[in-house]
Amino acid sequence: MMPPPFRRIAVYCGAADATIPRYGDLAFAVGRGLAERGIEVVYGGGRVGLMGRVCDGARSVGGAVWGVLPQRLVDLELAHPDCTQLEVVQTMHERKARMADLSDGFLALPGGWGTFEEIFEVVTWSQLGYHRKPACLLDHDGFWAGMTAQLDRAAADGFLRPAFRGLLRHATSLDDALAELADVTFAEMADVLKGAPSTP
Repeated sequence: MMPPPFRRIAVYCGAADATIPRYGDLAFAVGRGLAERGIEVVYGGGRVGLMGRVCDGARSVGGAVWGVLPQRLVDLELAHPDCTQLEVVQTMHERKARMADLSDGFLALPGGWGTFEEIFEVVTWSQLGYHRKPACLLDHDGFWAGMTAQLDRAAADGFLRPAFRGLLRHATSLDDALAELADVTFAEMADVLKGAPSTP
């Protein structure tokens, strides 16, 4: 059996309990699906919302889960008790940097401000050459449709170069998302950076 192309995937998603139950079902299925494929989960370490469901899903089949949580949220008793590895940091900046260091790729499920900010930050780091790790939006019921349309508009209007637009992929299933992550190439982007560095 061939090993998975990724050892660990960071999953970004909402910490709030969604009003639509199927989002929680999606998070559980993603955590479980990654674990069943031999991929370890890296996430924000929380027990609430979609975040907690991702951990629950992975752990339901014995998968390894790396949680990274700021001390302030640990003090609020928001840490998931079933993480196989929980790292406590002091700031949100440290949390994001550590999650990025631990991961081979990034997957965004539905969420709010934190999810948006996290996925866009790691893609920006990729554009600027700070890492070479792929990112993908995992859509569910059209949640990311407006976002992908906005990114296409930014590219059409010249704010995103074609090589950079392809750094954030889009998929509607976990299998497709993993295929998209594996398909990302940084060669064209590196050529762009050599010729004319771009600001975010």
